[in-house]
Amino acid sequence: MKANFKPAVLAAGLATSALMALAQPGPGPAAGPGAGPDMHQPDGGHRAQRQDRMKEHMARRAAELKAKLKLNADQEASWSAYLAAMKPAAHQPVPKREDLAELSTPERLDKMRDLRKQHEVEVDKRDAATRNFYGSLSAEQKKVFDDNTARAFHVGRQRGPR
Repeated sequence: MKANFKPAVLAAGLATSALMALAQPGPGPAAGPGAGPDMHQPDGGHRAQRQDRMKEHMARRAAELKAKLKLNADQEASWSAYLAAMKPAAHQPVPKREDLAELSTPERLDKMRDLRKQHEVEVDKRDAATRNFYGSLSAEQKKVFDDNTARAFHVGRQRGPR
């Protein structure tokens, strides 16, 4: 049980980390020396650049992992399904503050609950794909997968004061 649970938790964490990175708001207006109209792109250019860098990073990491796993032809289909499931979902529009301000507190709570449920569905989808792919790996490949996906959780690294 523990051996099957750990990779799922790792995959869910990776997916959540990726989603959180993509969901960060763009930078605010520049301030201080050198600040000017060219320092801020109100059209969301920074967000698009950040998303492009994230996509490149994820593609590079996937290629590195695939090379390390040395997949056989029978595993290619589950690898493709795994990669497809790990792609971030289309960016859901975040409710505007003005729209939320018009809602009562219970309505805002319901809206936030709905957003959390949508996020949970995405995490469950990634979890299922990871479990399916992990099940297709040999014991040696599972070790490689575990070692390469545990890094997102800083396994073995001390966090915070003792």
